[in-house]
Amino acid sequence: MTKKTFIIAEAGANHNRDFDIAKKLIDSAVDAKCDAVKFQTYSSETLYAKNTPDFAGYKNINKLIKDIELPRHWQKDLKLYCDDEGIEFMSTPFDEKAVDELYEIGVKRLKIAGFEATDPRIVKYAALTQLPLIITAGIGVDTEMVQRICTWVSDSRSIDSCDLTFLHGNNAYPTPFEDINLSTMSKIRDLKLPVDVGISDHTRGILVPPVAVALGATVVEKHFTLSRKMDGPDHPFAIEPDELNLMVEHIREIEKTLGIKNGVYTKSESEGFTKARRSVVSSCEIKKGEILTASNITTKRPFFEDNIPAVDYYDMIGKVAKKDISPDSPLNRGDV
Repeated sequence: MTKKTFIIAEAGANHNRDFDIAKKLIDSAVDAKCDAVKFQTYSSETLYAKNTPDFAGYKNINKLIKDIELPRHWQKDLKLYCDDEGIEFMSTPFDEKAVDELYEIGVKRLKIAGFEATDPRIVKYAALTQLPLIITAGIGVDTEMVQRICTWVSDSRSIDSCDLTFLHGNNAYPTPFEDINLSTMSKIRDLKLPVDVGISDHTRGILVPPVAVALGATVVEKHFTLSRKMDGPDHPFAIEPDELNLMVEHIREIEKTLGIKNGVYTKSESEGFTKARRSVVSSCEIKKGEILTASNITTKRPFFEDNIPAVDYYDMIGKVAKKDISPDSPLNRGDV
């Protein structure tokens, strides 16, 4: 049985500091049957240095972060709302206080963002909670860094027994398809570490997550919004509710395709379709005592239980007919 993919609907900062929008995002994630909806807990004062210059098209980054940061007094109420709606509440902590706050309201796991994954201070502090960790192996993270991160986690607890998942990701927003490099997931698995592997996807659209699941991703994280027309830095590359629904549907369909066939037939094949296989068929009238040759037998559909299957065609050459066989008839085991 294929392990069910844990699907995280990443609301991020797309709440626009409006509590009703935050609840609508949760509702959309519930409607799409996601496993969790995730926000982000940060403060401009602890995220960026005061004199950070403009970069990557972002101007006055401190003000930008201040304008979109999650009001922290929302967290408990958002979690309670998620509890009532039957979906897991998550939020990414970006400082120690955020870790403490999320732990205190009873989150089930913590997610470390790609830009913070290379900060041992954040990783180790989150690991101290003993909660399952999901860490994006994004920008600046290669297989060697994955191993270092595991060492940081193991400083706080036994990595052999902890729930640790690395999400392969690219921290460009949006990520070009040629830069997502999904096969990197296999490089993480090849390390033979006691970890799961998934995808944090920032490409446009919904193509990549189902493909990642087909390649073995056990966790999928995807940004979503109520509308890409809304103001804010994360809305333009996020998917909308109808796309989120379709993405989840595709992932669940992909999961169904990943089984391993047991036996000769699948259940659906055995419901009549086995009869469409080929059997050994007389190509002309064959008299009792006549030797079977390439001139008087061939192979055609159908195949019924008593018929000689086509796979035995060459074994039939040289056999003797025990009875008269009419033309264009499947041969039975008792006929030769």
